[in-house]
Amino acid sequence: MNCLTIDPNLEQCPDFTSALFQASRTPLLSPTVDDNQAAVTLQMIWAATNAAQRVQWQQQLDSDTLAATEQHRLLAEVDEQRLAALRLQEAAIAEEDRKKNCIHHIPIPDWPRPSRAVATVLICDFALRKLDKAQFVELYYWTNKGLADAKLDFHSINDDGLVPTAAADGTTSWLPAGATRPSSAVTADHLLAPLDFTHAIPHYIASLEQRGWENSRIVMLAKFFGALMLHDYWTSDDVFEQRALLTYQEEQRRAWHQAIPQPSGAWNISIIDEAELL
Repeated sequence: MNCLTIDPNLEQCPDFTSALFQASRTPLLSPTVDDNQAAVTLQMIWAATNAAQRVQWQQQLDSDTLAATEQHRLLAEVDEQRLAALRLQEAAIAEEDRKKNCIHHIPIPDWPRPSRAVATVLICDFALRKLDKAQFVELYYWTNKGLADAKLDFHSINDDGLVPTAAADGTTSWLPAGATRPSSAVTADHLLAPLDFTHAIPHYIASLEQRGWENSRIVMLAKFFGALMLHDYWTSDDVFEQRALLTYQEEQRRAWHQAIPQPSGAWNISIIDEAELL
């Protein structure tokens, strides 16, 4: 069926009795049908045709309305999907930025500056960067000596300036030179005095929490340190047994950190391997 282009409701029935339609009336003439009757017949044919066209026209309007409504729905659906994808992308970018620049997103309480009498624990930037990467770092940085060195560096002006550092995703960031190299005074874990070790653990655990480590890992490490200090060697009068515990701690923690990104993964470090310790 051909699509109508003109509204049949606007059309007027022609005057079929006029001389203009003589040629149309002539084929209808017969001994029983005169000129006026032929004109009436043409009027009836036109009226029937016009009525059918009006029905077709209304169907066309209804179809066009449905098509326009469906098109609008599809466009709205596509637009909503685009906005949803954009929101997801923005959320992913914001989350990635939060991870890369977590210091920019640390909430700052609305309270006055603390009194100078309040002790402030400052940790070496190098050690904190190691924590952010889930890499092994010596406990020295959380001992009283390490904390004092960090505070001294904080109050002194670093003339080394900034150095470029490549991130894991290939991007380059600029960091203070001191944050990219270890302390020259660092002491290996197995050489720490037991008292320095016990002083370091609470500060180390607090740093893990502040740097956003998963709670399960923090608890695991806390249990690991606790198990070491409850071991018989810890209260032994034999310095070599105490040193064996500290050496075991250093070796196990270093291996544990190295295993985290590996396909096989790490293990529950809080379970003491007595055979390895001996």
